[in-house]
Amino acid sequence: MPRKDLAVRPGHSSSASRAKRVSSMSRCLSVLVPVSLAGCTFHTTTNSKEHRERRLYICGDMHGAGGQALGLEQAAFEHEVLVEFDHSACETVKLNRPSWNVLEQDLLSWSAKSYEGVDLVAGGVPCPPFSKAGKQLGAEDERNLFPKALDIVDEVRPKAVMFENVRGLLDPVFAEYRLDVETQLARMGYRGSWKLLNASSYGVSQLRPRVIFVALNSNYADHFEWPLGNLTGPPSVGSLLHDLMAEKGWVGADAWAAHASRIAPTLVGGSKKHGGPDLGPTRARAAWAALGVNGKSLADEAPDTDFEGMPRLTVRMAARVQGFPNSWHLFGRKTAAYRQVGNAFPPPVAAAVGNQIHKALSSRRLLSVA
Repeated sequence: MPRKDLAVRPGHSSSASRAKRVSSMSRCLSVLVPVSLAGCTFHTTTNSKEHRERRLYICGDMHGAGGQALGLEQAAFEHEVLVEFDHSACETVKLNRPSWNVLEQDLLSWSAKSYEGVDLVAGGVPCPPFSKAGKQLGAEDERNLFPKALDIVDEVRPKAVMFENVRGLLDPVFAEYRLDVETQLARMGYRGSWKLLNASSYGVSQLRPRVIFVALNSNYADHFEWPLGNLTGPPSVGSLLHDLMAEKGWVGADAWAAHASRIAPTLVGGSKKHGGPDLGPTRARAAWAALGVNGKSLADEAPDTDFEGMPRLTVRMAARVQGFPNSWHLFGRKTAAYRQVGNAFPPPVAAAVGNQIHKALSSRRLLSVA
């Protein structure tokens, strides 16, 4: 029987050996009405005539549980296609957006030629080649998909490009690599820049630093500005999760929420090499313990009435910490669902950057009309 916080479906596997080695990675390349998210505020699309007239399109894929795709939808982008290797991630997006064109396919074998002229190519290039948790092999890592991403940009020639990755990509050791990416795009007529953004600056209750690269065609580049953070800080973990912790009548929920008065450490656990669902290595678990959360594993449901000790998060709680609304359902059993959450790009951050790209493209169009 499906659990309350998960959409349980059968699994899937692939026989391609190289694909298996990177199957946990999102092979990415993938208006404004306030919506409450348990203390956070972000935006979604309207159906106004004005919005329909300036609707934009994306050629790309989701990252993890579809956070980037969801955030860009909130920024008024309509998805033309989303390409993803992982079966569970594909099914999660199909479950929530049945009308979207989702392709379960290895990006390396996919051609984007039929999508020439879309406004945006976006996605999360696999992070292990640049992660401090790995060997940081960069261009020498077989999982490095930046070359394929640039090939897709060359095929499609969109007006804008957005890639996200781990903060390690900004390390000095990768300076030449970043310059090479910029140079190749400059030859195609784009101007771009890298920026370290913290999810907590955009209403997400965890720090989660991510490197974002945005490049626009030279006709639009002068109109792009990086998003400013929210004037108010994100809710504490206690404030964010109190209702979920209390949903089975746990008498200790109020005291727990008062104790969990800070934001969360970065959620980890998106890699299949990580093993079962837990909140990370010793250091991460210690940070969660300071918030009164047992990070050794995830729970199937909220604490019972008389529960004593430190509660564990459910997958739904973790998804909320990542910035997903309650209406976004997750496909798969607990481990597969949590991997999607841990691997996701927080939707509010994607929406914030997407809004700025949308403004830049719209500003140029308005000037052209004038």
